[in-house]
Amino acid sequence: MPCPWQTARKLTPVDTTVADPLVGRLLDGRYRVESRIARGGMAAVYLALDIRLDRTVALKVMHRSLAEDPDFVRRFIGEAKSVASLSHPNVVHVFDQGTDGDHVYLSMEYVPGRTLRDVLRERERLPAREALEIMIPVLAALGAAHQAGMVHRDVKPENVLLTDDGRVKVVDFGLARAIEAGNQTRTGVMIGTIAYMSPEQVTAGVADARSDVYAAGVMLFELLTGHQPYQGDNPMSVAYRHVHDRVPPPSSLVRSSPPLLDTLVRSATDRDPNHRPADATALLVAAVDAHRMLPRDMGPQRPPTGSAAGAPLAAHQMGAPPAHPTLIHSATEMLTAPALAPPPEAGPKVAGFRPNWFIVALAVVMIAAIAGTGWWFSEGRYSKVPDLLGMKTSVAKLEAEKQGFSVKIGQAENDDKLAEGKVLRTDPESGREVVNGASITLIPSAGPVKISVPNVVNLSEADARAKISDAGLSTGAVSRVPSDTVQRGLVLRTSPQVGTKVTKSKRVELVLSAGQLMPDVSEMQCDQAEAFLRQKGYNPTVVQQVDNAQPGTVIAQSPAARAEVTAGQAVQLTCSKGPNTGFRWPWENPDNVQPGQTLVAIPDVRFKNVADAMRELRAAGFRVRVRKIAGAGAVVAENPLGQAPAGTRITIWH
Repeated sequence: MPCPWQTARKLTPVDTTVADPLVGRLLDGRYRVESRIARGGMAAVYLALDIRLDRTVALKVMHRSLAEDPDFVRRFIGEAKSVASLSHPNVVHVFDQGTDGDHVYLSMEYVPGRTLRDVLRERERLPAREALEIMIPVLAALGAAHQAGMVHRDVKPENVLLTDDGRVKVVDFGLARAIEAGNQTRTGVMIGTIAYMSPEQVTAGVADARSDVYAAGVMLFELLTGHQPYQGDNPMSVAYRHVHDRVPPPSSLVRSSPPLLDTLVRSATDRDPNHRPADATALLVAAVDAHRMLPRDMGPQRPPTGSAAGAPLAAHQMGAPPAHPTLIHSATEMLTAPALAPPPEAGPKVAGFRPNWFIVALAVVMIAAIAGTGWWFSEGRYSKVPDLLGMKTSVAKLEAEKQGFSVKIGQAENDDKLAEGKVLRTDPESGREVVNGASITLIPSAGPVKISVPNVVNLSEADARAKISDAGLSTGAVSRVPSDTVQRGLVLRTSPQVGTKVTKSKRVELVLSAGQLMPDVSEMQCDQAEAFLRQKGYNPTVVQQVDNAQPGTVIAQSPAARAEVTAGQAVQLTCSKGPNTGFRWPWENPDNVQPGQTLVAIPDVRFKNVADAMRELRAAGFRVRVRKIAGAGAVVAENPLGQAPAGTRITIWH
């Protein structure tokens, strides 16, 4: 069976000698991967069974380099949602999109058959009628997408599938946009797509429905001739020719190609997008007309040019509507009626002959009507609404007014992708033909919808998550910090703060209370520790114990430091009485002071700012150790106090 899939990125048939780790795996808990169909530079395609719906699907799995780009993944998901809403018999349906670890995938309709590229490799080129019979459903699919506001951006034979039962399907809508937006452009991608890229895509990187029309025209040229219009040693040389050359008529390569299709290709591939059909639907109408007028037998002889039947079609292909056939027929009859025929040069003048002035006048009026109708529908009376999307509103207004339009600014609308103040859409839409000087309404983007962070302070984590979700936001990281005022497990604060307006994509982080934790007052002077704890709402008691530690300092506490406690809880402090031997600290006994040492008064820095306290102690010649007690902002305790030799370490608590 021929390879059923080729993707937009030159997928190649699978090499069955290479093991694929995805084959046999249940992806996302739903899709059992059965075999790899093809692999290319951007994705691999697998045949899989949707075990939930018991149907065969094609899974397109993006390569890891794309899946690691968060911007690509975000845009890929958005594009997949848009394409999934597009229902048309000539579009490969997108069923689902998802991620499984580092695998980003699309679940699509499985279409057994071949690509149009496979057909061209086999047959080189197609007869005119058969080429149009393939292009017509392709244009119908593109036209449906254009009507829905989508642009394919990568129309080429690799993205056209021909099923075993003769149907034509277009694949890969939106993938090119996601790849371009994710900064994933590669040399291989440019080589694969540059042959069908419109001049405006090359020069400005912008694409709209008319860019798809250009690519469709190039593809029709290739179907008719077996060659792409431009060849070059590198992508840049091909791109240059797209911008500066005109696609030649197919008949210049294949003499049997009819003039009708020369006109169709010339109209679709005009370098100026304003001179192309406005979208694929407009080109579809012209293609259907051309197919209807092609003779059944397209032998080697070319149809005569300039025929009465061909003239209206050529005008239509170039964008001007044909004159009404009834008017043409009536005017021709009148101008060739016997009453208006000139008399023979020889022979007697017929007695009593008078010209039928009524018929003459009527003929003149009808000719004028035809001319007037042609002018009324001609391009001279109408202009196309310029493409202003994405411009700053003020710049777009000036540009439209410069082209002669009257401009109004409409009510701004929210959009998740477009920044505030830029043109989101126009009414009428860009590319639409309107009377010269018509009014255009610019609808600016108000940027993404912003939501106020709800007040979830003092709520449990579960209740806070529910309230944040109800507001249209999602919860981010959760952390815990001690608190003397908020019960354990309740929300202390959020980040961003309550009331801050954020976009839907912003996650709200929760900071929960870890409850009251017992402060660490070890080594603090007992009287200071007792006063501090009473201030914090505890009920301390003090016991004395003989110990080699400095007399009057805390050597133990119960509950232990950082244990979870409640307000009013009893706390026992064990304080040192000093050793039984009458031990005294060196600075408490002048006889024990080392030679050259002098006692220095220790500054009392309690209740001062920590930085100021450290600066004052160091200025007095002491070393400083700082210990933090949760909830205290200034110095609450100091040890030792009094006097000590210079260089002694002083501990402060804050």
